[in-house]
Amino acid sequence: MTERPRGRTFDQFAPGEVITTARRTITEADIVNFAGLSGDFNPLHTDEEFARSTPFKGRIAHGMLVASVATGLANQLGIFEGTTLALLEQTVRYRGAVFPGDTVHLELRVADKRPSSKPDRGVITFAAAVKNQRGETVIEGHWTLLMRRSADEATAE
Repeated sequence: MTERPRGRTFDQFAPGEVITTARRTITEADIVNFAGLSGDFNPLHTDEEFARSTPFKGRIAHGMLVASVATGLANQLGIFEGTTLALLEQTVRYRGAVFPGDTVHLELRVADKRPSSKPDRGVITFAAAVKNQRGETVIEGHWTLLMRRSADEATAE
């Protein structure tokens, strides 16, 4: 017996569909750990006195930390588990700062779908928006994924 993936396949996503993740608060520990992991000790993230002199008036989370949290939130949905074959492209545009204590979530909208040259897979582009607790978009961009198709989907074309 073969294991059935928990995730959704290419044809189970509808153009225009919006998928919203759970929320997650960005903590002081997240920022410190990300600085250590990435080696990015920019004082904007690690030096409160310096950060107070910036337009943000305090330390902010690394943009890549927040983008990474967004991919984790997407994974926790389970809809990509075992059916995503590859992340082909990811664009990121930073629209606002995330401060320690801010709570973010991800909204993915199916922006484009197309079958690939191989019948057992398709390409989906999601418009991605990370929003804070006030509903403000702090990161936006696109995620393009190569997705598995079920045997039924592949033979239906």
